[in-house]
Amino acid sequence: MWKGRDVISILDFSRNDLEALFEKADYMRKNQYRLKNELSDMIIGLAFFEPSTRTRMSFETAAKRLGADTVGFVSEEATSIAKGESFSDTIRMLDSYVDLIVVRHKYEGAALLASNIAEKPIINAGDGKSHHPTQAMLDLYTTKTLFNTIDGLTFAFIGDLKYSRTVSSLIFGLSAFNPKEIILISPPSLRLREEIRLVAEERGLRLREEESMEAISDADVIYVTRIQKERFPDLQEYERVRGSYRINKELLNKYAKDGAKVLHALPRIDELSRDVDETKFQAYFMQARLGIPIRMALLSLVLKGE
Repeated sequence: MWKGRDVISILDFSRNDLEALFEKADYMRKNQYRLKNELSDMIIGLAFFEPSTRTRMSFETAAKRLGADTVGFVSEEATSIAKGESFSDTIRMLDSYVDLIVVRHKYEGAALLASNIAEKPIINAGDGKSHHPTQAMLDLYTTKTLFNTIDGLTFAFIGDLKYSRTVSSLIFGLSAFNPKEIILISPPSLRLREEIRLVAEERGLRLREEESMEAISDADVIYVTRIQKERFPDLQEYERVRGSYRINKELLNKYAKDGAKVLHALPRIDELSRDVDETKFQAYFMQARLGIPIRMALLSLVLKGE
């Protein structure tokens, strides 16, 4: 089911696949300090052509918790690409050194290209503006951990829905389950892209667009996104929307229902106030912590299987 698979898009994985991953992550969470021999004969390649903190460090930590070694780089400037080497040749080189490659890249399709080049499994740690499958797996796992279910819940996505690959991937991931509704709250210029909407609706998801923050009153999961300057082709467009759609304690106390939880892939800037940190709604620090067991589970399943 899992052994030797590439992880390029969460759309490639069924509900049964994801539930097996969550079960494995539960095991990893309970035993993560006792698994040093799980992958002790393995080397994980971390090919981060784009900056990352949490995703890269959680993959590295996950590998080391399982006893694997890691090699790699954290930017193109640290590789021979800076000297003119092609992406393809860099992947071929890494493929000859390691047992699995984790790839992050600013261009859509980079992970898929790497999977066509490499003989070893490729895990997409985020490429372009549509795919970040391991973040979606983490977000689904966090939701399952918080609510003991994903089915029947209402999800509100807030902020940059146009360029955010975490939003696109999580919506794709939700299509493997049966959520009640997905509410899309954004300024008109940052609405969900039509190609993402079409896939979601074809797979049976119910989507509703809103501009008012009052719409969070229906949500069980409030998923906040950063306005990502680095994804905007037009910086004037970024300046027009930056700072819009902020979540703070006052707003949550006014509109959010009891039991609602706020998730955020982080890092945050000004879209999520720090006064939310100590409220009953805050779940993003737990979400960040769960990045270790979910990626431990992923590495173990892809490299060793059940």
